[in-house]
Parts: sequence; C-alpha cells; structure tokens
Amino acid sequence: MTIRVLLADDQALLRSAFRVLVDSEPDMEVVGEASDGAEAARLAGETAADVVLMDIRMPGTDGLAATRMISEDPSLDRVRVVILTTFEVDDYVVQALRAGASGFLGKGSEPEELLSAIRVAAGGEALLSPAATKGLIARFLAQGDDGADGRDPARAERLDALTSREREVLVQVAGGHSNDEIAERLEVSPLTVKTHVNRAMAKLGARDRAQLVVIAYESGLVRPRTD
Repeated sequence: MTIRVLLADDQALLRSAFRVLVDSEPDMEVVGEASDGAEAARLAGETAADVVLMDIRMPGTDGLAATRMISEDPSLDRVRVVILTTFEVDDYVVQALRAGASGFLGKGSEPEELLSAIRVAAGGEALLSPAATKGLIARFLAQGDDGADGRDPARAERLDALTSREREVLVQVAGGHSNDEIAERLEVSPLTVKTHVNRAMAKLGARDRAQLVVIAYESGLVRPRTD
C-alpha cells in the first residue's frame, strides 16, 4: 500500500523540500499541502491522508489545535499526526501528544529518520521521535496542568480494566520497547505481546501506542525518570 502523506507547514520552502523527499519513495506520496492548521484538518479528510506531518507553530490555527481537531473527528480515526518542531525540548510536544498526535520529530532530523517516522506512524507500531529520548517525553508528561505530578485519577481508574499481564506489557510499551523486545523481556511470543497491546488500546480508548504511553504516565502507572 502507498502511504498517503499530508504536509502542514506555513513555510512553502519546507513543504517543497518535504514533498521532494516523500515523493521520492516508492511506498509514499504527498496528497496535499496546508499552510495552517484549519486547512490541515480539512484536507486530512478530503485527501484521505494516512499521515499528517504537522508543524506545531503556524499562524491562525496552530498544529496543536489542528491535531486535536483531527483526533476528535471519528471520521478521521485512521489519520496519524506526526508533529514537526524546531525544538524537541518543548512543552507543546507533550500537549500535542495529549491532543492525539502519534509522536513528534525534530526538524533537524535526518531524511531517513523522517521517512522512517512516516512508516512507523502509518503502522501504529511505536512512539515516534528517533532523535528524542523517552526520558524527555516522560518528564514532560509528568508536568501536570494542575497537579504536582500530572496524574489523571480518571485514567488511573480505567487501568482497573486491564489484566495484570496487560499492565505489565503497558509498562514496557511506555518504556519505548518494540513488540519483539517486550516478547524477549517477558519470555512470550511477539504475537502474544501484540494481542495484549491491542486489548489494552481497546480497553483504554487509545488510538495508537503513543497514546498508550501518555495514559501510562498520566495515570501514574509509570513514573518518569528524573536523571
């Protein structure tokens, strides 16, 4: 299958560069371009995009608002958003994950990283951001808007629906481990891990693995590292 990519950035030069890169791949094609978030949210549906490369800072409707618009639209539940940001150490990154983004990528990343991120997002297999550490994401997710540790009591209660093995797998997912790595750690098959991950996603209402990570930290199941 060809991965359909939508580019959302207010800088035409950057969109042009991304288009050349994406269209050079045999399994990808750019299906549209947007210069602001509102246009990106509209085109996500009109173009049947699989992945939106979303600049987080744009005039008018920014990438954060656009990501929320896409994630809250049931008709766009297959669309995955990858946030592009100049500075990965950015509170907006975490807000974007909470809004429904599948992950984020620094604009200074290598072309191969960007292409890999698109494929990973389209497959829903892992939290994105090859250049960022999972500890960075954890620290930001721990910064609650109101509470001292960012815990969400409602989400903590939802974890009661998980089996002990599903909780165990969720902890490993939050650590940034792949299904194969989790299988090796827990001494089970990758297929068994995939089944547990899918069940956890269904029970917790998560769109993808990135959202599982958000839930794991905000519920308090996993604590961020402080080093």
